[in-house]
Amino acid sequence: MARRRSRSYVVPEARQSMQYFKAEIMRKEGFNVNINEPETVKYEVARSMGIPLNPKYNGEIQAATAGKIGGKIGGMMVKEMVRMAKESLL
Repeated sequence: MARRRSRSYVVPEARQSMQYFKAEIMRKEGFNVNINEPETVKYEVARSMGIPLNPKYNGEIQAATAGKIGGKIGGMMVKEMVRMAKESLL
């Protein structure tokens, strides 16, 4: 049986900062992202990938397709965190 992932933060107060971080990273990557509405990042990324994602219902989108959206966002965030960690070690 597959394990379910927890979607909650270990430190709940970190949610807002992580959302801002996500929006800032994707803005630096060239996406048109409103920093005040970081939850819209996924729609901008989906649009750039040609994936029809909308705020109401996405039941027709396959899990692999949705994973491509999250993977792009998460990958960029991890890349930036690694860069920041390397910089702090110097």
